[in-house]
Amino acid sequence: MVRKKGDAMADYGMANPVHRLLRDHILASPEIGWDAQMLADELALTPASLNHHLTRLVEAGIIGYTNEGKGWRRYYLRGGSITNAVELFSVQCKTIIDQRMSLLEENWKRDDCRLALELPEEDTPSLTLGVVDHRPLTPQTSESLLSQWLGDFGLLGERPGKEINADSLSCKLFEILLSRNAPLSLDEAAVLLNGPKPRIGRILERFRASGMVERVARTDRLSISLWSAMMAQYQRRGEDWMLKKGGFNRILNETQQSKLIQKLKKNKLKVEDVESQLKDVNSKQQMLL
Repeated sequence: MVRKKGDAMADYGMANPVHRLLRDHILASPEIGWDAQMLADELALTPASLNHHLTRLVEAGIIGYTNEGKGWRRYYLRGGSITNAVELFSVQCKTIIDQRMSLLEENWKRDDCRLALELPEEDTPSLTLGVVDHRPLTPQTSESLLSQWLGDFGLLGERPGKEINADSLSCKLFEILLSRNAPLSLDEAAVLLNGPKPRIGRILERFRASGMVERVARTDRLSISLWSAMMAQYQRRGEDWMLKKGGFNRILNETQQSKLIQKLKKNKLKVEDVESQLKDVNSKQQMLL
């Protein structure tokens, strides 16, 4: 309901028009309907500025209004209390989400498959989710039903711009996620979409904030990643570093260390060798190598 330009506000936002409107009027007297002209005078705001804030509160489902035919609307707290307003809002949101999720069912092409071992993400971002009722596409629009859906649910950010287009990078990326069984890495996404990795990374972070996409460790590719890292580090830093700072001494037993080092010395280490030697080491420990 409030767009902050920064966290460093001397009044902690208490002088914000929305804060004053709710604190001094709507919540202070929930049984009263407030005339828009009266509110503009009380808050020392222009009608246009007040209308902007009231529109956002109505869209958020906290307040409602009646038209009395006098050119001004009367605004009131829905249900007569903040508890009732939130309950009404919650029921409405649940219904809208249930209805609009049917679009994903039509586009869902994944099998019910999971990684052999899934490690949960540790740094879940703050939830940012939009809820907008269904509406038809406008004529001659560059949007599609899916890109509109992404924009409405907040997956394209507050100001989507060109990302709302049906052929945008965000839309194509989400279509891949809907049809792909295995997790998608940044490298793979960059190749599939022919787009820059930093931009794809930012798009995926927006997806994560909605709670619909999560970041997981690619345990299915762990052996390949470890093989690549071992080859590179051995060539750059040698056996001593691999054993000590590389973690071989801490995580692997002597047999495992010896077999891997011997293969590295002969430049004959294969992905299968890494997988064979580390099969008894759990994934979290392997990721420390």
